[in-house]
Amino acid sequence: MVFLIFSAIVVLLDQITKFIVKTRMNPYESFPVINPVLYITYVKNRGAAFSLLEGNIPFFAIVSLIVNLFILFLLIKGIKSSNTTKFSLALILGGSIGNFLDRIRLGYVVDFIDLRVWPVFNVADMAVVFGVLILSYILIFEKDEIKLF
Repeated sequence: MVFLIFSAIVVLLDQITKFIVKTRMNPYESFPVINPVLYITYVKNRGAAFSLLEGNIPFFAIVSLIVNLFILFLLIKGIKSSNTTKFSLALILGGSIGNFLDRIRLGYVVDFIDLRVWPVFNVADMAVVFGVLILSYILIFEKDEIKLF
């Protein structure tokens, strides 16, 4: 249950930050936070990561739903694995749900963190990337076996 609460916190942070950007900025408006390294730039991402396959919102929504349900199943069913593995799954779930909500509600994902050397991203993207990196490390180097039952 703790991991589901953590996922919900990720979703909440993601949606609050996107709401602030969406209601206070115009699309493609940008301002420096730490010049020249970090900007807030409002972008409507109509594709997947880095706007790949733009315009395929139904496809991404369906894939996200399947992934979300699978991870939710793993966390609710109480997989026999380390807490770090469960934490990484909770990060991935929270981030995936955050972007899923945007796709369903808006038809695009709100991105706003702009490092100028990388495509613009958001809190949900960070959660998914960190979750995948942690999970990859655990599965490769710590050989944590995820057991369903």
